[in-house]
Amino acid sequence: MTEPHTSTAPQQPPTAPGSEPTGQLQRGALGVTDIVFFVVAAAAPLTVMAGIAPLAILFGGIGAPVAYLTVGVVLCLFAVGFTAMTPHIRNAGAFYSYIARGLGRPAGLGAALLAVFSYNALQIGTYGAFGFFAAGTADDLLGVDLPWPVYAFAAIAVVWFFGFRSIHVGAKVLAVLLIAETAILVLLAGAILVKGGADGLSLASFAPSNVFTSQMSAPLGLAIAAFIGFEATVLYREEARDPDRTVPRATYVAVGFLGLFYTFIVWAIVQAFGDGKAVGTAAQNPAEMFFTAMTRYVGGWATDLQRVLIVSSLLAALLAFHNAITRYGYALSVEGAAPARLGRIHPRHGSPWISGIAQTVLAAVVTAVFAAIGVHPYTEFLLWVNTPGVVGILALQTLAACAVVAFFRRNPGIGGAGRLRTVAAPATAALLLAVITGLVCTRLNLFTGAPPAVNWTLVALTPVVFAIGAVLAMRIRRKRPEVYAKLATTDVDSV
Repeated sequence: MTEPHTSTAPQQPPTAPGSEPTGQLQRGALGVTDIVFFVVAAAAPLTVMAGIAPLAILFGGIGAPVAYLTVGVVLCLFAVGFTAMTPHIRNAGAFYSYIARGLGRPAGLGAALLAVFSYNALQIGTYGAFGFFAAGTADDLLGVDLPWPVYAFAAIAVVWFFGFRSIHVGAKVLAVLLIAETAILVLLAGAILVKGGADGLSLASFAPSNVFTSQMSAPLGLAIAAFIGFEATVLYREEARDPDRTVPRATYVAVGFLGLFYTFIVWAIVQAFGDGKAVGTAAQNPAEMFFTAMTRYVGGWATDLQRVLIVSSLLAALLAFHNAITRYGYALSVEGAAPARLGRIHPRHGSPWISGIAQTVLAAVVTAVFAAIGVHPYTEFLLWVNTPGVVGILALQTLAACAVVAFFRRNPGIGGAGRLRTVAAPATAALLLAVITGLVCTRLNLFTGAPPAVNWTLVALTPVVFAIGAVLAMRIRRKRPEVYAKLATTDVDSV
């Protein structure tokens, strides 16, 4: 049974004397564009295109662009219900708040722990990719040969610094990095179109015979990972200008942009080699597919620039994930579900700086452990640590879609949203997301290259972490009922 949640009135959770979170995040610092930069930067478009899209072509054939379009449509359906519920969620807890209000507080706190775990897994694993690409790029272009952990620890320091500074500074940094990585992909696609591709431009990628095949399940799993983090728009509610309008708009813009952009770029890279040769090219060396196209259609200078921008793309993703994690810590701390210190706000920069230090220390420790045991930074550190994060976020998206349906069933007519937004769209999204999550779990070897025992262990982390959070909620209900009663109801404006 779940508990009804109908009140959205501002309330302040009780905390022990002297332990209250102090300060506020910067109100009104972010507009739609700023939030979109945070969300799209977390997706690291250049990295997922150059590093993952060739695998989607290899496993799914030339119909792979449709996988990205399909996932974009599914997530737009998800966003319909997600944004319909947004005006009724007054805090910055994202998945935690939505799931708690729809499916009950134990499920909500389970979701909170799973979200913190998943975002940390995504962010920390990416330090391995950053170290790998930065070391290779520095060696190839500058002749500087340093081990990957040097670059990973440097990135940890840089991310901490910009996370510590105001959210407005972080938004400016992400804007520059994101525009640069997007521009290089647009440059490549434009050159392919102008030169007519390898055999003339073709729309065969969208032909039913190339789309409705059994092998398309593989690129669907790869495509969903390219959108990870778009739901983080609601984490910036407290810092957004006019959040009831800004957050939904940013969500739609982020999902729409990513869906169309990914589809266009993957189609363009198929054209670069031709419908008949694209799959074969991807099979020969998927890691070099985009670089080969860049050299052929634009020039060697652009290929060198692309290598540098992949590194900056990863740095942007690291900063975006860091900001998302620290705001989860802040939201949970404000409600008494996490240590009060995590909710402390820096008096000058308006950032959750204690939460930032905690996340930075965790990233440094995990990176140091993987470096000490000598794992490969990309094929093991990145993929093994990132994968449970991807599965966790997919599970959270599915639960959040179910929570929307449950919330509006208990509160019919609230806010004037129709059944299309409150039932049909989120229910359809929940079903489709559950199917995609199943595809990812059963084809996890495409992400990890690991044996079945390792893959199923990584999958099992999601229900285990969720269960720990639910048990913690029940413990809070028994030992601190006054805190339990306030979970997922605190209005950020009252803090």
